[in-house]
Amino acid sequence: MQPLQKLLNKLNGLHYQQEYLCLAKESFQNPIHAYFVRDGHVIKDITNEHLFTGYSPLIFTLTLPDRQEPFSNIEIAFSQASLQPNDLFKKRDALAWLSLRLIQKQKIGINEICYYEGVRGKHQFISSFHQLIIGLSNQMYNKKKENVFLKNNLYKQVQIAYSVPRTISLITVGSGGLYNLFPTDLHGQVNEQYYVSSLRHGGKACMQVENAGRIIISQVHSEIYKTVYSLGKNHMQELRPKQSSFFSESLSNIFNLPLPKSVLSYKELELIGSFDHGIHKLLLYKIISSEVVNEEPSTLAHIHNSYATWRYKKGLPGGYLFR
Repeated sequence: MQPLQKLLNKLNGLHYQQEYLCLAKESFQNPIHAYFVRDGHVIKDITNEHLFTGYSPLIFTLTLPDRQEPFSNIEIAFSQASLQPNDLFKKRDALAWLSLRLIQKQKIGINEICYYEGVRGKHQFISSFHQLIIGLSNQMYNKKKENVFLKNNLYKQVQIAYSVPRTISLITVGSGGLYNLFPTDLHGQVNEQYYVSSLRHGGKACMQVENAGRIIISQVHSEIYKTVYSLGKNHMQELRPKQSSFFSESLSNIFNLPLPKSVLSYKELELIGSFDHGIHKLLLYKIISSEVVNEEPSTLAHIHNSYATWRYKKGLPGGYLFR
């Protein structure tokens, strides 16, 4: 590490060394709330109703009920406060704020899936000075060939998105007795019938999913967080014979695909549509089956260091798992 980079790291105001901190989602106390806000009023708490499905650009996915016309532009406020619909809410009272614009709609039955791209984000997780230092360090040292560079305000938008704990699941894909297993945190269930995820278009993992047309997505126990992070390299790996070090002996109910070790629950998904946006391919699936394997409440998730630092300064517990 270069001397200037070391100095910037000392001055960035972050309490933890790791950019993303793993945790057990169910035991994470006093989480942040995400509110759909319009004209100075809270419309709805969407903490558990929005999906984070892209980071370059930032993409949030929302589902609208029948006959409701989607807004072309929306704003989402992030706050530790518990708020109710119609409560007054001003930007200055928010811990973070995102402005987004509608980029795509998909009709599914009586509902409509809406995809929104981040336009601008602002947060108070750390001071303006520390945000300036982090932005300078990002500009100088994160333009690496193997990285996706998050330029300008996009980096702040991503920090805000990861203030909500994002579940890290494992995707199993296979064909002809060969398999791949890789993590994703850009995904979520739309409703009882449909599921959305995104992968980098042009990547091997994405092509494998498109070619197979079906996957298993598994929620896993937080105890294997180090293994899950190590599987990130598999996004660019070929299909291979099943590796016993990562897979259990169990198979999924319908697709007969191998399940990962420490699986808590899984869904069998059939690909029915997709579109590209930015570096991402947004993938829409039909849920074929769902199965709970282990009811222990310890689902692997993670948050960003900037929000974790704010929590530390406020004396809020974390229970983080350090790699």
